[in-house]
Amino acid sequence: MIRKQVYIEPHQEALLKRKAKALGLTEAELVRQALEKHLRAGEGIRRSLDAWEAEKRFIRDRMKLARGGTRKERRWRREELYDR
Repeated sequence: MIRKQVYIEPHQEALLKRKAKALGLTEAELVRQALEKHLRAGEGIRRSLDAWEAEKRFIRDRMKLARGGTRKERRWRREELYDR
């Protein structure tokens, strides 16, 4: 392991001590777990952005189909659905 020294606020120290005691962990272990969780969280965000890009491509492709005339024109308005 590599030793790091960090500065935290007094209220953070109190929270850290309380949480570590409640979980039965050392403060150092709790900090390592929190750091690991935080650093890995960004990986999920990248995957989510990739999924969103794929979804946007799908939507654009569907819109092209609608413009190409392969789909019937919609003859109703959204507001009419509320009149029923």
